[in-house]
Amino acid sequence: MPTIDLTGKTAVVTGSGRGLGLAYAHALAAHGASVVVNDIDEAVAEQAVKSITEAGGAAVAEVVPVGSAEAADRLVSRAVEEFGRLDVLVTNAGILRDKVLWKMTDEDFDAVITTHLRATFTCARAAAVRMREQGEGGTLVLVGSPAGQRGNFGQTNYAAAKAGIAAMARTWSMELSRANITVNAIVPVAATAMTETIPAFAPYVEALKRGEPLPDFLRKGEGFGTPEDCAALVPFLASDAARGITGQCVGIGGDKVALWSHPQEIRTAYADGGWTAEALAAAWPTSVGAEPQTVGIPAPKTPEA
Repeated sequence: MPTIDLTGKTAVVTGSGRGLGLAYAHALAAHGASVVVNDIDEAVAEQAVKSITEAGGAAVAEVVPVGSAEAADRLVSRAVEEFGRLDVLVTNAGILRDKVLWKMTDEDFDAVITTHLRATFTCARAAAVRMREQGEGGTLVLVGSPAGQRGNFGQTNYAAAKAGIAAMARTWSMELSRANITVNAIVPVAATAMTETIPAFAPYVEALKRGEPLPDFLRKGEGFGTPEDCAALVPFLASDAARGITGQCVGIGGDKVALWSHPQEIRTAYADGGWTAEALAAAWPTSVGAEPQTVGIPAPKTPEA
C-alpha cells in the first residue's frame, strides 16, 4: 500500500474553520502538509489552527470572506509568506440561502453564487498563477455536491453553483494539464449542519451527536457518515499517488467512494433532412424520450421504508 506523504507541501483550505473544511485541513496536516485555514470568524479560525498544531501539524489562519480577487490573493500570499509555496487548494467555503424559485431574491442568489462559484474561480485562478510560476505542478480540489449533479428542490442557487464547479473541474483539468496541475471535484456526503435539516437524516445525526455510531444502511447504502469520513480523499488527490487523476467528480461519504459520470448522450434518433416539431412529437415517446432521466437527490432508503 503506498504511503501518502505531503511533507514540504502547503495547502489552502477555504471555509475550514469547522465541519468538512476543518476535516480536510486536519487530514492534510496529518499527512505532513502545512495548512492555511480560512474562515470569516477569527475565533473559529484560530481554534481550528490550535487544534491542528496541538495534533502536531503546522497551520496559520487567514480571516477573509472568499469571493473577490483580493481575498484569493491574500490566501495565496499568506501561504507563500508563511510556508514558502503553494501546492494544494481546496475550495470548500460555502453558504446556503434555500428558497423555491418564485421566492428566491436576487440577494439570495448572488450571495450563494459569490461564495461558491465565484470564490472557486478567483481562488483557483490565483492558485494556478502561483503554481505555474513555481513550475512543479499542484492540486486543485473543488468541492461539489450531489445537488450540483442532480439538482435539489429549493436550491436553485446552490445547485447551479455546484454544477458550475463540476464544469470548471473538467475545463481546468484540460487547461492546466501541461503545468502538471490536477483538478478534480469531490462530492462529499456527511452529517453536517446542512444535512441535519433533512428529515430522514435528522434522527441519525442527533444520535451521532450523542456518540452513537451511524448504522450500516447509512454508511454503506447511502454513503453517509461524518466529515472525517470524507477527509481522506483530499490528501489522496494531493499526493503523488493521484498525479494521473484529473477532471473527475469523485463522491465520498461513510464507507463509500464513487466515481460520478460526466453528462453524455444516452439515446439518439435521426430524421433525414432534419426534424419538424410534429416529427419530434411522434418520435419522442418511442425513441429518445422512452426512458426520461430522473432529477433530484433520491430520498434515503431507511430500513422502515
